[in-house]
Amino acid sequence: MIVASIIPFVGTRRAYTHLGVHAPPDRTAGMSRGVLIPETDPTPDFADWIGSLGYDSIWANELWGHDAFVTLAAIAPHTDAALGTAIVNVYSRSPAVLAGAASSLSTLASGPIRLGIGPSTSKAIEDLHGHEFDRPVRRLHETAELVHAFTAGEGRVEYDGEVISVRDFPALDGDVSVYAAALGETSRRATGRTADGWLPHMIPFDELENAFETVRQTAREAGRDPALDVSPYVPAAVAEDPEAAREAIRGHVAYYVGSGEGYRRAVSKRFPDEADRIATAWAAGERGRAREEVTDGMVEALGVAGTPEGARERFERVAGTAPITEPIVVVPSNAGRELAERTIETLAP
Repeated sequence: MIVASIIPFVGTRRAYTHLGVHAPPDRTAGMSRGVLIPETDPTPDFADWIGSLGYDSIWANELWGHDAFVTLAAIAPHTDAALGTAIVNVYSRSPAVLAGAASSLSTLASGPIRLGIGPSTSKAIEDLHGHEFDRPVRRLHETAELVHAFTAGEGRVEYDGEVISVRDFPALDGDVSVYAAALGETSRRATGRTADGWLPHMIPFDELENAFETVRQTAREAGRDPALDVSPYVPAAVAEDPEAAREAIRGHVAYYVGSGEGYRRAVSKRFPDEADRIATAWAAGERGRAREEVTDGMVEALGVAGTPEGARERFERVAGTAPITEPIVVVPSNAGRELAERTIETLAP
């Protein structure tokens, strides 16, 4: 799964004081929600600002050029929010390395650690990391099982998997939950068998309940609690000009549908012709045309866009959609700084 590109921010207190938000959060008010860090240089000041807005979880992305664990370690001492990776792939680090990083992060953090993992894409795994994109769903499954075993706090880990095997190493002690980024049915089944939470993206919000039923049923069949956390990405843009907000979401949708086959398939279940046109334009290098092919209906089904009042109202409706437990606000990478700050502040608890 590809994650949203990071928006460049200057990490200084001066960048945030104009928003006038300094009161401590009331985490008992309203629904839980998270936010994906929209900056390249996270600082304690940023964590303080996010904390003052009351977000319950802070997530860091990772594709190329930025390390999610380093990002979260920098802000961990300055927030009591849950910290999550959204997402790290299951090829470039072994399950042991992922477990060690998450466990180390838990010693720095006041809140829980949510290890968001996913197979990523063949482009990223083969052309960037130099690994064969082999059996991605099985690797996701075994990585989740091994991270649980490696962070169980007691015993020694022995594991004979189909793609990964481990011999006689002691478990670490860390407050770590595993969240799986899963779109297709087979990866959703792996989520139900092994994960604590689900991180969907580019599935229309009103289709999440049907998609989650696969996760829920598989968990029951495996003898697990089917009440997994559901934390979908919610691409969001808030501006006084609603068209500017919609344009930011169009860019986000075009990028994902155009560059990731899994996302194209997920979107095409509702918008088959539109998804094909977007993917075709993107592959031809016609990025502007790809954005133009994203309809208002797609913006409505896959994101939140509008004026502050309208966007907040829309976000509340999305967040209340079953089976969502904690939506994650994701500001599109093509949004400017002013729009990004407005979005994060407007949609905060």
